Amino acid sequence: MRDEYSAATEEITGHFSENESTEIRGRQLVSRDHRKTVGDIKVDNPRIQCRDVSVFYADKQALFNVSLDIARNEVIAMIGPSGCGKSTFLRCLNRMNDTIDICRVTGQITMDGVDIYARAMDDVVPLRAKVGMVFQKPNPFPKSVYDNIAYGPKIHGLANNRCELDEIVETSLKKAGLWKEVKDRLNLPGTGLSGGQQQRLCIARAIAVSPEVILMDEPCSALDPIATARIEDLIDELSRQYAIVIVTHSMQQAARVSQRTAYFHLGYLIEVGDTKQIFTIPHHQLTEDYITGRFG
Repeated sequence: MRDEYSAATEEITGHFSENESTEIRGRQLVSRDHRKTVGDIKVDNPRIQCRDVSVFYADKQALFNVSLDIARNEVIAMIGPSGCGKSTFLRCLNRMNDTIDICRVTGQITMDGVDIYARAMDDVVPLRAKVGMVFQKPNPFPKSVYDNIAYGPKIHGLANNRCELDEIVETSLKKAGLWKEVKDRLNLPGTGLSGGQQQRLCIARAIAVSPEVILMDEPCSALDPIATARIEDLIDELSRQYAIVIVTHSMQQAARVSQRTAYFHLGYLIEVGDTKQIFTIPHHQLTEDYITGRFG
């Protein structure tokens, strides 16, 4: 009796001609030359919808017609070799690419049905409050732990008085799993914390402004294994409230923390699907090559 993944593989590869598929170890895979995304890009009731997104740096195209939905209350991992476009795509989701003068983005990205690149969205500050970002290297402000968290709510007018601000700071630090470690050090510099604590501080800072989506660009690459494990546990807890998009070079991490995985290669979204399926029975030969270590 065939298992569900074998049936799914046959269903997907059946859409391609013999020239577009190849057989490896008794399985039909979409061939390396094929660049159309394999897998279901859509989800029910998405938080973010991306359609035919391309990115150009001057005359050089870095991303090619990427279409993908980001689900609510789910972690989607983006994997692929260096320079494949996964971080470039991530930065499109809160318009961080706007900070690069020669960068141009085409296609459509909507959040809850609103086009985030529409002219009416020229002020990106509210967007970046809704779509928070945690970077590869912890980057706390040169302020106290308290002020690191309080800064966002202050500029967005989320607190009417000091009592409300105190509550936001405490709640955010608790959600980030940091409150017990810093509750007696709130007035000390955030830069004095350990690397793992600084990264959790940055996560607390991102969630203090009540985002709907959290973007993470290799958030554990500069951390030790113990700090990495705490961040991964935190990602699992936060996914109950937020949509989370994580870029990672670690396939093991993607397998541990995500429910869906998207594989990028040379600017193309090659395959997207359930994380277990991507890492056990991929449908595209390039995905198979990457997860089995043929390149990376």
